[in-house]
Amino acid sequence: MDTIFLHGMTAQTLIGVYQWERQQRQTLLLDLDIGTDFRQAAHSDNIDDTIHYAKVVENLREALAEEEFLLLEALAEYIAQFILTRFGALWVRVKVIKPGILAGVKEVGVLIERSRLAV
Repeated sequence: MDTIFLHGMTAQTLIGVYQWERQQRQTLLLDLDIGTDFRQAAHSDNIDDTIHYAKVVENLREALAEEEFLLLEALAEYIAQFILTRFGALWVRVKVIKPGILAGVKEVGVLIERSRLAV
């Protein structure tokens, strides 16, 4: 299995369970590992034969800017399904980090893995 990775991506969305969190969009850090098969792209040397990672970033940022979530778990699932369905990934690992949300804690977040084969 081949992997495209986007680590340290930033995106803004409305997230949080507390009212003070829901006053404005927050910047989150995302680490995305996207499973695909590079063989066709390696043979053709054509961007259309792979997952165009710049489009993943652009489309995901646009989508998240329009959405709102209470839980990081719901956000991570949304991202996973977005990548699996919109870009045809075989599997995806999504790490969502909400920096600076708890005093004395550098990072709070969730990590999930999903595949198109899973029920």
